Amino acid sequence: MNKFIMRQAQELQAKLAKAQQELSNTTIEASSGGGAVRVTIDGQQKLQSVKISPEVINPEDVELLEDLVLTAVREAIAKSQEAAAERLGGLTGGLKIPGLT
Repeated sequence: MNKFIMRQAQELQAKLAKAQQELSNTTIEASSGGGAVRVTIDGQQKLQSVKISPEVINPEDVELLEDLVLTAVREAIAKSQEAAAERLGGLTGGLKIPGLT
């Protein structure tokens, strides 16, 4: 029985490692301001790029640009977390394991 549990734990660990690798290779994009600010992150919430259209760069309204960037980043993170929950949720049986979901 003990060997059976160990084998299951090793299989789960291998599946989790594969899912995390797949997430790191997943690209998630989000935008705000009608596409004026575009953010790309991976499935592990690591920021990959930020693209800003020149027409939204106004030195007299920096707050607008800050809000657009913040909105795009938050959306990208939310999408990335959803992707991680989908990919890892089935493996963990719905358990919330810190660092995995």
